[in-house]
Amino acid sequence: MPRLFTLLLILIGLSACSPKMDLLIKNGAVIDGSGSAAVKADVAIKKDQIVKVGPDLQLKAKRTIDATGLWVSPGFIDVHAHLEPLTTMPNAESHVRQGVTTALGGPDGGGPLPLGEYLDELTEQGIGLNVGYLVGHNSVRNNVMGLVNREPTAEELEEMKSWIQRSMDEGAFGISTGLKYLPGTYAKLDEIIALSKVAAANGGIYTSHLREEGLGLIEAVSEAITISEKANIPVVLTHHKAMGQPMWGKSRQTLAMVDSARAAGLDVMVDQYPYTASHTSISILIPSWALEGHPITEFTKRCEDPVLRDSIRQGIMYNLVNDRGGGDLRRVQFSRFNWKPELEGKTLYDWAVSEDLEPNIKNGADLVIEAQLHRGANCIFHAMDEGDVKRIMQYPFSMVASDGRLSTPGQGHPHPRAYGTFPRVLGHYAREEGVITMEEAVRKMTSLPAQRLGLTDRGLIKEGNYADITIFNPETVKDEATFEDPHRYPRGIEYVIINGKLAVDGGVFQNVLEGRVLRRPGFFH
Repeated sequence: MPRLFTLLLILIGLSACSPKMDLLIKNGAVIDGSGSAAVKADVAIKKDQIVKVGPDLQLKAKRTIDATGLWVSPGFIDVHAHLEPLTTMPNAESHVRQGVTTALGGPDGGGPLPLGEYLDELTEQGIGLNVGYLVGHNSVRNNVMGLVNREPTAEELEEMKSWIQRSMDEGAFGISTGLKYLPGTYAKLDEIIALSKVAAANGGIYTSHLREEGLGLIEAVSEAITISEKANIPVVLTHHKAMGQPMWGKSRQTLAMVDSARAAGLDVMVDQYPYTASHTSISILIPSWALEGHPITEFTKRCEDPVLRDSIRQGIMYNLVNDRGGGDLRRVQFSRFNWKPELEGKTLYDWAVSEDLEPNIKNGADLVIEAQLHRGANCIFHAMDEGDVKRIMQYPFSMVASDGRLSTPGQGHPHPRAYGTFPRVLGHYAREEGVITMEEAVRKMTSLPAQRLGLTDRGLIKEGNYADITIFNPETVKDEATFEDPHRYPRGIEYVIINGKLAVDGGVFQNVLEGRVLRRPGFFH
């Protein structure tokens, strides 16, 4: 009897000492991010880690979430995010409520310099999701050379290389280019290769807003593949698309080019957003030579010369017909227009009509000039084809990425991707259209981007990984934001867990700052 009593005391003591979980997710269908089918399992979280995954876990927890009828996924990773407002919108609500737990900033050649100081500032202030950054070629070139259209001197090239090296030393995941934007559009191939070699030597990747996404798309893809080969660097063709009606269907050729590059041993991938409209500055319609020096002051001087102004007009007309204009002024929609805020949400066609102008391409070009003379505008360009969107989405090495800017209701008329990218892929394209399976959609949002970034401890529901988890209802998840009414949060995203803490709880945003600044693998601060 004394022995039995002693054994009972030991068992009671062991039970009392067994670690209590912080969170226990019960009865959900775990879709682990690998592309495998969902399986019924429970997930236990202690502090910031997933400590146990298995069926019917009998564990004590401070909080138990009943995920019956829900899918338990790794948190979504956005490999192309415009995080510029993060210091003023640190909770990143428009991203977190989509299920995004990690985002990569500094795309399209932009991004903060010096990078290390900025990352330290984010760490100090607190952020609502995990973030990493690329170093932007445009930022570096502008810092060294300004907005000039020429090749760098040997000294300038070395200075740019030193900025890339410094940024990599400070934790950048790689280098981004925006070869359609100033001043990247003035850079030749050799310059990009030289700078990419610095990033490659430090384990970085290369992502590119291609030099052209319309009529010059094929040549631009070829250029990016050449950079991968010559710099020996992994490449992402970011927000991959075929802009303008003359190029619709050309994704067949571009994806075949990526396949050929991969077959030759190059590490080339793509990412995309699930919409048939892009979003950028209206200045993208203007020939780059007209913006050299300064996109407002120097542009204004050139427009004062009737010959130059006519040449600028002709270039804009060409782009309105063959590129982002889609051949119809109704395809150019204003998202932010400080000079004429009443036009936000309306189109270039609407503006022409309001000015009693015939809504033709020539008058549209003149209005584009007027907009730029008054400090520009941001626009949504409805100039892509649904067939290309679906084809790129089905490509095995394509990732989901928003290209969305952190947004908050009441500010401008943004592209709906800022609120709806990830739920749109799950709800519209996977569940409703069957373009890809739900499991494949999750893979493209989780393990595939984690692999691209070298994040070995995120992107999978796996014991020992960080507890970044999104729990959604597969029957109801869907984007609600539209081009007409973009400031709408999605539905069906029930819980979002970031580093073990609830950021969305039962569909309610918690306004917490549990994110972390991530630096490239191998970085030591």
